[in-house]
Amino acid sequence: MSKIYTRTGDTGETGLVGGRRVRKDDLRLELVGALDELNAVLGMTRAELTRGGTVPVDLDQLLGQVQHELFDLGAELSTPDPQSQGIAFLGEDRIAAIEGAIDRHDAQLEPLRLFILPGGSPVAAQLHVARCVCRRAERRLVELAGRETVRGEVLRYVNRLSDLLFVLARSVNRANGVADVTWQQPEGDRN
Repeated sequence: MSKIYTRTGDTGETGLVGGRRVRKDDLRLELVGALDELNAVLGMTRAELTRGGTVPVDLDQLLGQVQHELFDLGAELSTPDPQSQGIAFLGEDRIAAIEGAIDRHDAQLEPLRLFILPGGSPVAAQLHVARCVCRRAERRLVELAGRETVRGEVLRYVNRLSDLLFVLARSVNRANGVADVTWQQPEGDRN
């Protein structure tokens, strides 16, 4: 990359990997943009980790790994034919790694008895924002999968990732001695 600006997108179009031009509001680009936004939120979360507080030992490393995987996933989804472009695929091993991280962190938490609202410590709140962005990306992914071929591993990875972010938010709150914010049914609605 020699220049940041190319002027090729000035008319509202951009190029996919492989050269095909699409409008910037194309569903595929909405999805890749949501993954990019998720990556940025995770970067902001990792920066917040340096400001203090107690965090689970592997949190920064785990979030860093996820950031790299999201970049790879964005590359895969930026082309209708990633295999022909030699793009690396996320596989079952990465889904298993996320499930392992969920299980490790969840084992330290109290079982859920109430709905959890976003909040608690600053890092936990940012992880909840990341989870929401991840769910939006998943909705766009499901929409794309209804129109074009999307590997099942991609769908499973993004679904597990939002679960991981939820568990990590709770884990960070626990590590800091901050209670999760629980939903309380309004007084007038109780039977």
